[in-house]
Amino acid sequence: MKGFILAAGLGTRLRPYTDTRPKALVPLCGRPLLDIVAERLVAAGCSELIVNVHHFAEQILEHLADRDYGVPVSVSDERDMLRDTGGAIRHAAPYLSGDEPVLVHNVDIISNLDLRRFCSMHRSGDIATLLVSDRETSRYLLFGADGVLKGWTNVKTGEVKPPYGVIDPAQCLRRAFSGIHIISPEAVRMMEAFPEKFSIIDFYLSAAATHTIRACEMPGVRIMDVGKADSLSAAERMFAGINRTMQD
Repeated sequence: MKGFILAAGLGTRLRPYTDTRPKALVPLCGRPLLDIVAERLVAAGCSELIVNVHHFAEQILEHLADRDYGVPVSVSDERDMLRDTGGAIRHAAPYLSGDEPVLVHNVDIISNLDLRRFCSMHRSGDIATLLVSDRETSRYLLFGADGVLKGWTNVKTGEVKPPYGVIDPAQCLRRAFSGIHIISPEAVRMMEAFPEKFSIIDFYLSAAATHTIRACEMPGVRIMDVGKADSLSAAERMFAGINRTMQD
């Protein structure tokens, strides 16, 4: 399995930390987010890593040149334009080719997730498996009782986006997407029909009309988005706790 780290974002919510460096190199307990995620993907069994770059791309390139994660690392260059989460995968397609699924991980997501176990939950025939959680947010993915994606809703505005027909959000499981997911080779090929820039959620909502996209909810998993400056301290406490647990 290959691992794709989404690291190209501007990191505007992490200012002032990202005024002089990319979000991927913001330190957590003294270690860059990129290193933390890369090493976790390798430990989970990824035999190759792909990292996309845009904001302060040269710094990431220099950082990668000085690192050895034990597996080959390729760079998907987005310095010409940011392509959003879906467009990033489409743009990296030459590096994602093959017959195995790809583990996609946002660089600013920290968790105690057993990634190897998560990967084992992906079912043959499904085009994607999304790690989700039952946490409070304004935007939810909607799933049937079978865990299959049925739509999306914004609970603040009341907007609902079903991939087909009409759905009642009250009859669905509302779950928050974590930024960690597994995509099949078929999903990567399907993205060829999409524009250069698009959200992965928009792709999943479109694809759900004809293909199976399944939720994976793992009890006991703690997930934190380190995308905001005021969340760094809490993320450091959580990360330190995870490390202590792993050492014990």
